[in-house]
Amino acid sequence: MTSIPAATVLLLRDSASGPEVLMVKRGENLAFAGGAMVFPGGRVDPADIVTARSPDLALNFDSLDDIDAAARVACAREALEETGVLLTIGEPADPIALAHARAQLAAGPDADEAATFAAMIAALGHRVDAERFIPFARWEPPAAAPIKRRFDTHFYVADAGNTASAHISPDGNEAVAIHWTTAAAALAAEAAGNTALVFPTKCNLQRLAQYDSVAAILTAAAARPAPFIQPEIVDREGVMWLTIPLGCDYPITEDRLENLRRE
Repeated sequence: MTSIPAATVLLLRDSASGPEVLMVKRGENLAFAGGAMVFPGGRVDPADIVTARSPDLALNFDSLDDIDAAARVACAREALEETGVLLTIGEPADPIALAHARAQLAAGPDADEAATFAAMIAALGHRVDAERFIPFARWEPPAAAPIKRRFDTHFYVADAGNTASAHISPDGNEAVAIHWTTAAAALAAEAAGNTALVFPTKCNLQRLAQYDSVAAILTAAAARPAPFIQPEIVDREGVMWLTIPLGCDYPITEDRLENLRRE
């Protein structure tokens, strides 16, 4: 089964309790991760690379390959659609105009989202700055994984400071709830049975929980190439485990398959 290109942004801010990440609850009716808490993100559209290669719409993309470049644009687009946070650079956007543009993103066919986003930021005089999105990891299930949808997902971390618009609200479709949370609090809620997390989300929260500030997270991510994570199912005396590679800054690298949600 061919993997679907996807991109996800871990949007961060500091708080008295430590670094917080913006998470959304997926609609229960959605085919992938329905009802789960996830980070904003979605499929990479072929038109995202057109935005990335336009000097009027993008900044600091010249050194990036097409996959990385398109994924960073997709992060900005999906963050706006799902959460209302505009991660482009430019003059503060008029709230009414921004709400209208966001509604257009949600109302049109999925195939038109990237073009609609490009037209929107052009009208605002904004650009997507590639340097805002720091590569954090790339996750892809193995080809033999018994799951319905295989996403080849590029994860990025980004500082929520200096956003063009920081008013958050769920789109009511893909995202039915939205909130800031520490990684530790999100993991505790899942352990208590109060929320659902798919395996990559859980692992990335565990990785974030190691750090005590946004600056520490961003510095650590920038200091190493984004690791490629392809989980593996291992049979240990009749007990199935899901494992990920060692040495990739993930503090927990295995769990019983029966304990985990994968999609």
